[in-house]
Amino acid sequence: MIDATALRRQRLTGIALMCAAVASFSCLDATGKYLNHHMDTLQVVWARYFFAFALTLVFSNPVTQPRLMKTNRPLFQVGRSALLLLSTVLNLFALRWLQLDEVLAILFATPFLVAVISVALLGEVVGWRRWSAITVGFFGVLLVTRPGIGHTDPVLLLPCGGVICYALYVISTRVLSRTDSNETTQFYTSLVGAVAMTAVVPFVWTTPENWLISILMVLIGALGGGGHYLLIRAHRLAPASTLAPFIYTQMVWTTALGFFVFGDVPHYWTIVGGAIVIVSGLYLLHRETVRKVEPSAPVA
Repeated sequence: MIDATALRRQRLTGIALMCAAVASFSCLDATGKYLNHHMDTLQVVWARYFFAFALTLVFSNPVTQPRLMKTNRPLFQVGRSALLLLSTVLNLFALRWLQLDEVLAILFATPFLVAVISVALLGEVVGWRRWSAITVGFFGVLLVTRPGIGHTDPVLLLPCGGVICYALYVISTRVLSRTDSNETTQFYTSLVGAVAMTAVVPFVWTTPENWLISILMVLIGALGGGGHYLLIRAHRLAPASTLAPFIYTQMVWTTALGFFVFGDVPHYWTIVGGAIVIVSGLYLLHRETVRKVEPSAPVA
């Protein structure tokens, strides 16, 4: 039995790993935005999945783990992986024109959409407190996108579409967790993305300009695979309800990288809307914890 001191140290380690994971995802987005200026976005997506999958095979593969690819719902696994792939494509396309903080602020609307979809698909009951948090959070997203006020950039539709795909991906993950292991689900996620994008990349391939670009292509895959590994390790050391609020530290990393790497100054309404989304999301996570439902906060 773990004593109180050891348990506290274990949870603090989990929190540190969670913070490191979201920092990795922020660096992934920044790297993807940079590579967008040097190659086609679909080639960036290929690099993200191909090198993540290649690195994953070193530690986890069907040879060393024969049951890794065994699944009771293969088509569902492929569909779930395709949803994440589409979400990644839409968000990386959005990063061609939008700031990092704008895309992330919209992505943080995922818990609200997951709660709404869960009512229709999973039959979950949402009380008035959670509906209130969803409504307020949606208002925060409207402040970020500002539809109909002045010049609204249609590119904002890209991350909005990405959020819808990611919310459906989260719901699919919940369903698959009842029958398949986390390792199997994660393997299919990397496999489907790598295979699909390898079939597409010859049509958009651009030879990297220099060694820096080549290194960044490998790095974006390492950041994706490494970030998910840290995420899994964190959840083995601490409950999801403890870790979920620290996902929002990603906004700090993303805003800082946007400023120092690209010179992007956050827009006033992005800050206000993002703050509303985060506060609403934290309250929604609190209500899910009270109801003993695993939180479903977003991870880029």
